[in-house]
Amino acid sequence: MTRAQLDKKPAEVAAMFDRTARRYDLVNDVISLGQVRYWRRAVAAAVDAGPGELVLDLGAGTGTSTDSFTSLGARAIASDFSLGMLRTGVARHGGNALSGPGVPFVAGDAMRLPFADDSFDAVTISVALRNVHDTGRALREMLRVTRPGGRLVILEFSHVTYAPFDLVYREYLMRFLPKVAAVFGSNDDSYEYLAESIRDWPDQPTLAAMIREAGWERVAWRNLTLGIVAMHRGFKPA
Repeated sequence: MTRAQLDKKPAEVAAMFDRTARRYDLVNDVISLGQVRYWRRAVAAAVDAGPGELVLDLGAGTGTSTDSFTSLGARAIASDFSLGMLRTGVARHGGNALSGPGVPFVAGDAMRLPFADDSFDAVTISVALRNVHDTGRALREMLRVTRPGGRLVILEFSHVTYAPFDLVYREYLMRFLPKVAAVFGSNDDSYEYLAESIRDWPDQPTLAAMIREAGWERVAWRNLTLGIVAMHRGFKPA
């Protein structure tokens, strides 16, 4: 099967994630050496959503990240453009995509969100903004659907801040990550794309500038795990 390329054509990226959906969470846990769980908790703390608030979790995949918000008492919607991911998530959450006490799953493209203006108290996207064809357009769409004064939290792979470790990390990304994924039965082409897209992604200050340019204010970031990922936060002007 043809793998997605760095031009990030939406249909190719969606199809790639459709093929990896069944083992996606397991493989992510393995290749991150369990760090993904720590990252998820850090995002939930940064979003800081409580009872009565509504969170949009973009690029939510199977909804594992979305559960971090509902466990704190907030309401949350899981949205993704991979139908394979959404189907897997719906099955794991009781088989109802849109109603019931659990998480609603909504198919949506980050560049054309199917939600009204000023709908959410917080919007978040974890390790998925990198896969969107037009980053600026997606950031502006997130701004549109966030209420005035609401917040944005982005977790994304970034640039390692400790040079000696960076050499080891890049070797792991390009040589070993696809092989580890293949051992656990995932689509190794997807993880070749993952490694290349991480290497191609802008650094922390550059992403912060892009967020500001899209209209968000008070933008700041925090490095996690030596900068393997960075968590950016911003607020919609009140």
